[in-house]
Amino acid sequence: MLDLCLLGTGGMMPLPYRWLTSLMLRYNGSSLLIDCGEGTQISIREKGWSFRPLDVICITHFHGDHISGLPGILLAMANSDRTEPLLMIGPKGLTRVVNSLRVIAPELPFKIEFIELTENEQHIEVCGYHIDAFKVNHKITCYGYSISIPRAGLFDVEKAKANDVPLKLWNRLQKGESIELDGRVYEPSLVLGEPRKGLKVTYTTDTRPTDSIRKNAKNSDIFICEGMYGEQGDINNAVKYKHMTFEEAAGLARDAEVRELWLTHYSPAINHPEIFMENVRKIFANAHAAKDRRSAELNFEE
Repeated sequence: MLDLCLLGTGGMMPLPYRWLTSLMLRYNGSSLLIDCGEGTQISIREKGWSFRPLDVICITHFHGDHISGLPGILLAMANSDRTEPLLMIGPKGLTRVVNSLRVIAPELPFKIEFIELTENEQHIEVCGYHIDAFKVNHKITCYGYSISIPRAGLFDVEKAKANDVPLKLWNRLQKGESIELDGRVYEPSLVLGEPRKGLKVTYTTDTRPTDSIRKNAKNSDIFICEGMYGEQGDINNAVKYKHMTFEEAAGLARDAEVRELWLTHYSPAINHPEIFMENVRKIFANAHAAKDRRSAELNFEE
């Protein structure tokens, strides 16, 4: 089971009824956060989720509305008695930016480890999460993230027998372990069928539509995408400032064949994003103008 909560849905600045956009996911006792602008800590508390199991923080880019809440998050984790290392993932320069922000959070009871993204696409596996970071098109270097939970195939007795796998290894191989015995390496693929459908969530913001989004969001269960502008006439501003309109986000959802679209990162000028949804749903029917703390629980298909 994968839990997710869109903690905030605002862009540029927090509002009394809308925190800045960020996403938190929980899987198998571990939490992952994407972006942490001002208000993220408050929204986590309002949701009732814990800071202690937060093992990974992914940063899309270094604009203040996506990272300015980090010192508070780190201090909240420290106050939760966390001592395990924290992994941070983000564009090149992440270590310098985070250490600069830590001037007001200098002493932490846990170590911070960094992965700085330098390629157009990078794959990282940690705490059961399969993270695919992909570069998008904003005014500064910016990445989107797909978070996947893969699911192995079913145990296949006939396959195990055909591959001469000793019976005593079946259980361990079924659990994903690779085993060396009598000079031969036994892999789980020797006893498992084809992988089954896993779970996938894609999050992207502060960008123009790109092929990298279409590719990495393909077949996502939930696609969370920025909708900075709602009016059709705002396309010129979207192009100028390298953001997206609601309808452009819907087009990406349609092209990527996702199951569900959540819009986020609204301009402060948009008070009621739902009034623009009629045209959006003509492009992609299962689209939602998300509000703060919109949540979902994803389960593997039977």
